Amino acid sequence: MDTGTIIMAVLPLALISLALEIFALVDLIRRDRREVQGENKWIWVAIIVLVSTIGSLVYLLAGRKPRIEGME
Repeated sequence: MDTGTIIMAVLPLALISLALEIFALVDLIRRDRREVQGENKWIWVAIIVLVSTIGSLVYLLAGRKPRIEGME
């Protein structure tokens, strides 16, 4: 396998991972702190950035509380 083939195989996965991380961070920024588990956004930022794809998935699946009526 040459380098070009490896890059073409890994690039889509890296882009998906980056997009997921950006989506999670934007979602976190737009939410009120009361809509986040633990009510501490900085902890979630650290989890999303430092643990990357897994951290983003954990936030999206378990870190968000249901939206509070009238807080949007």
